[in-house]
Amino acid sequence: MNRDTRLKALSAFLTEQRAKIQPETVGLPSGGRRRTPGLRREEVAQLAGVSSTWYTWLEQGRDINVSSSVLDCIASALRLTPDERKYLFALAMETPASSILTQQEEPKISPSLQKMVDELHYCPTIISDRHCQIVGWNRAASHVFLAFERIPPKQRNMIRLLFTRKEFRRLAVNWEHFVMGFLSIFRSYYGQYVEDAWYEQFLQEMEQVDPEFLPLWKHSQVSSAPEVVIEFRHAKMGKMLFDLTSLQVQGGADLRCSVYTPAAGSSTEAKLKRLMKTSADEMNVRGG
Repeated sequence: MNRDTRLKALSAFLTEQRAKIQPETVGLPSGGRRRTPGLRREEVAQLAGVSSTWYTWLEQGRDINVSSSVLDCIASALRLTPDERKYLFALAMETPASSILTQQEEPKISPSLQKMVDELHYCPTIISDRHCQIVGWNRAASHVFLAFERIPPKQRNMIRLLFTRKEFRRLAVNWEHFVMGFLSIFRSYYGQYVEDAWYEQFLQEMEQVDPEFLPLWKHSQVSSAPEVVIEFRHAKMGKMLFDLTSLQVQGGADLRCSVYTPAAGSSTEAKLKRLMKTSADEMNVRGG
């Protein structure tokens, strides 16, 4: 991400966060006509204890000097979450990522990690990298989501698949909510790896792929590990409920392990067992 792009992203982020806060929630009067929702720039400056001119320049994306202490004040004024705070620092201070992988250095999962994923027999699990590129999965994931092994490796990007594959739109009961969870993860990477030009290229491509992408991207939050309950309507098994837990895999490749655990008290696990057994039986019949 070059300097101009980084500052433009910072400007958009500050504007979006400011619009989310109502004056009365931070002890400010709500009277008077407001051309836009949320706080005014001078109100954010007041809450942060900085000059209105300086904050205006920051939000306009001007290349000005910032300090971590001042950014802390702005983050507090905008009531940012820990993930959003990291995102703000990355964009405002151009914090370099600890390591930038080149396109040739494709991350690979270790045999021990793959074995662990495979052992989660009835928990669909996906391993993805910082580009949301799917680099590993288990049998349960292939049965619930897609047969990832049939998709060319370069096309196994989770964000792209969500917008291009009809199977995902049919699967997720609330497709938009499902997508927003992944976009929040993607945005956290976007802020972390400010030096990686791949992200801007990908965003431009996605804007051309689906007109729904850009509005959702603009309204996405920042979260490195959202934990949500997801409801699917599987073509063969009907209603299935999963709890999504994202785990960070320690190491230089920056891999993420997304585990979909059948919701307690639901029939999801039993349905998944039947689905996988039926598929195995069909394969045995064809093989025999």
